Amino acid sequence: MTAQLLIPKVEHPHVLKFTIEQFQLMYEKGIFAESDRLELINGEIVTMSPIGTKHAACVNRLLKLLEKKLGDRIVLSVQNSIVLANNSQPQPDLAVLRYRDDFYEEALPKPEDILLIVEVADSSIAYDRDVKAPLYAAAGIPEMWLFDVNTKTITSFSQPSALGYKQIYHHTQGDRLSILAFDDVVFEWEELFFR
Repeated sequence: MTAQLLIPKVEHPHVLKFTIEQFQLMYEKGIFAESDRLELINGEIVTMSPIGTKHAACVNRLLKLLEKKLGDRIVLSVQNSIVLANNSQPQPDLAVLRYRDDFYEEALPKPEDILLIVEVADSSIAYDRDVKAPLYAAAGIPEMWLFDVNTKTITSFSQPSALGYKQIYHHTQGDRLSILAFDDVVFEWEELFFR
């Protein structure tokens, strides 16, 4: 009698996919803790990176600067959810929204409400660039800025398509930027990144 090696059959793991409605219901029913930092990306619940001091300072600086330069022309949404059509409910660091008197009380902002998405990264640069930027582009969001707080660079993305943003620029010290929707307002690199 010869020994026979038995190799167990390996089942492929199943990934549970959720809709935006299911994700919101889980929040409402208290399945997640208030302190949980979660996003729904392509139907999957993703844990977000913790916010470090450089990240927080960059978001705070941008918030103050955008409010100062654009004021009542916009609504600024800070680390709040937006709704995308492909079962995604990301929480960008900043969303520059079309002004509305109700401040989006009735429903979360959708792509047609969004003028600019800003993501700030220290440890999440690859995720923001390779996962979230294509997601925003496919949804038709006209522009995204990605701040890398470690290298102090800003990558601006525009011309959205189903395959991603077609135009990508890298901005460093001495450069100037404008939001496409407000090309009359100029931002200097030096005011965006404290030296």
